Amino acid sequence: MIIEPAIDLKDRKVVRLHKGDFDTVHQVADDPVAVAKEFAAAGAKVIHMVDLDGAKSGERINAAIIAEVIRETGMQVELGGGIRTMADLEAVDAMGVWRMVIGSAAVEHPEFVKEAVARYGERIAVGVDAKDGEVKTAGWVQGSGLDYLAFSKYMEQLGVNTLIFTDIDTDGMLSGPSYERLGKLQAAVSCRIVASGGVSCNEDIVKLNQMGVYGAIIGKAYYAGTIDLAQAVREGGPQC
Repeated sequence: MIIEPAIDLKDRKVVRLHKGDFDTVHQVADDPVAVAKEFAAAGAKVIHMVDLDGAKSGERINAAIIAEVIRETGMQVELGGGIRTMADLEAVDAMGVWRMVIGSAAVEHPEFVKEAVARYGERIAVGVDAKDGEVKTAGWVQGSGLDYLAFSKYMEQLGVNTLIFTDIDTDGMLSGPSYERLGKLQAAVSCRIVASGGVSCNEDIVKLNQMGVYGAIIGKAYYAGTIDLAQAVREGGPQC
């Protein structure tokens, strides 16, 4: 299982949010590159990064930092946040990003996903962000009326091979992942599934690995010191 420690960027700083709410944003580190080097030292090979400024305004003010993280650590970066057009994908690709995550735009413009997959193949992932089983958009505040399983099946039909599933109620809460919904998603699609939200301890990593989940994102648990990242990487197995 691929272990993906997370860096959320806002105003070039490392921050965390509760349930994606911008009103709860708080800084957890000054230097994203230094944090990324800590991840690399623990054996992680992939970083999940979210450009919160890009998500909110569409401006890529963190582009230089993302490129520096890639250059200084040699790690693979999976990036989401404000990727809405082919021009956005081209800009992110130019930074050296490995996997590009399409979020709200996948709901609003599925034809964009199809075009993106045709051009970038397996480097495209789709974020499935759900609350009570309903896919949410626009920073998790707008309902789509779409069931997360039906939406995921549609994304698979469009050629998407990787889904990043976030149960919004667990994000940043250190309450454990939504195992039941993850299990239903595994049964519904053949895509690689990255579990996001709720990972609180190393026991969660063991359980997700036993489920056969492709990847797990570690966010708040790392910054709160409730998880041993090096142990998680070891327990996850080969990271590439």
